Amino acid sequence: MGFKAMDQTPLLSKMAIGDGHGESSPYFDGWKAYDQNPFHPTDNPNGVMQMGLAENQLTSDLVEDWILNNPEASICTPEGINDFRAIANFQDYHGLAEFRNAVAKFMARTRGNRITFDPDRIVMSGGATGAHEVTAFCLADPGEAFLVPIPYYPGFDRDLRWRTGVKLVPVMCDSSNNFVLTKEALEDAYEKAREDNIRVKGLLITNPSNPLGTIMDRKTLRTVVSFINEKRIHLVCDEIYAATVFSQPGFISIAEILEDETDIECDRNLVHIVYSLSKDMGFPGFRVGIIYSYNDAVVNCARKMSSFGLVSTQTQYLLASMLNDDEFVERFLAESAKRLAQRFRVFTGGLAKVGIKCLQSNAGLFVWMDLRQLLKKPTFDSETELWKVIIHEVKINVSPGYSFHCTEPGWFRVCYANMDDMAVQIALQRIRNFVLQNKEVVVSNKKHCWHSNLRLSLKTRRFDDITMSPHSPLPQSPMVKATN
Repeated sequence: MGFKAMDQTPLLSKMAIGDGHGESSPYFDGWKAYDQNPFHPTDNPNGVMQMGLAENQLTSDLVEDWILNNPEASICTPEGINDFRAIANFQDYHGLAEFRNAVAKFMARTRGNRITFDPDRIVMSGGATGAHEVTAFCLADPGEAFLVPIPYYPGFDRDLRWRTGVKLVPVMCDSSNNFVLTKEALEDAYEKAREDNIRVKGLLITNPSNPLGTIMDRKTLRTVVSFINEKRIHLVCDEIYAATVFSQPGFISIAEILEDETDIECDRNLVHIVYSLSKDMGFPGFRVGIIYSYNDAVVNCARKMSSFGLVSTQTQYLLASMLNDDEFVERFLAESAKRLAQRFRVFTGGLAKVGIKCLQSNAGLFVWMDLRQLLKKPTFDSETELWKVIIHEVKINVSPGYSFHCTEPGWFRVCYANMDDMAVQIALQRIRNFVLQNKEVVVSNKKHCWHSNLRLSLKTRRFDDITMSPHSPLPQSPMVKATN
């Protein structure tokens, strides 16, 4: 006897049938467009290029060479097999002592060895995503809130809100001062939350910033510390891009403020750092997230909660060996900064040739690209229209500003470190062709001044035809070798 098909929705939880994950955001829509038609230089040269993913692939060769030269670092090789049983059976949620020691040492090194970190305060989690969620669980109850300066990483809406029930209250920052966080903006956001009967439990900052690629100076960090102490709320500092700073001014960790700025009051129990090896080392697949808290109760609670998202002991074992290799770490960090600086120059220089400007920055794996002059109107509808053209006709996945909660239409985050030199040149060629086909461009040799006759249509010809045409104003072949 057959069973009649029935609607199973009432049998599921609100979380299962809800949209709290935020997957419907345009931030993730761009990824889907790429997944459906991924670019490949030979197999699919007209596919969508992935420039919406902040991955650091510029130094993978250095890591690969180290692994080849240190086979004993893996328990899955003949050289490391003798430690297989001990490592494979280790499951203490404190983690391997040598791993915590190595991470504390690496965190200090990426901050210029100006400060030290206590290995006993290192709590591991499944990537920065897991680290942020665990921290939110420790600091706030459902319905309570964190202040977050905008624009901010879209994943925070998932990481901090979805399962915890915590709210995020935006702190307004805009281009009038290059999106710098101010005391006035913090006070306004805090007071608005109070007016809405929302209890603020903390402030979350990202330094270096995603999506801006900027760093917070000492004055701003002092303002932040004074503010959270005055309000008696927590401070969560996301520092996962600490080692991606490629030029001056250098990165300043919140830990340095606690150590150096003795003239301002600071309750260390209110300060917590989220770190990861996903960006600085280019290991997002290893899912190594770190919580470093100055609060003993948070350390103890977070360590217990980390049972739901531990880093595998095989990964811990490998990374402990790698991060304890001082010579390798020094060479890696120096070369990483050098390659990021070079890629930044190539990409922003290519955009400038057709009058596209970016926010001045010196960190991260991306630029905050200003396309406001390409909008038909200064509205988010126009931004969406432009973004859809870029995705579906120019065939580059970039992330629109409104997915980062930016209040000004026309800004886009573009990632440039997740591809090789050849792919960057192809992407630049596509962008240049699009701009040149859709604007009357006047470029000054000195100032790159330009004026535009705004049109979003690609006339009667498809973008692929324009790109590959022998009449294209740029090199015909997509296999353009990058200049060094």
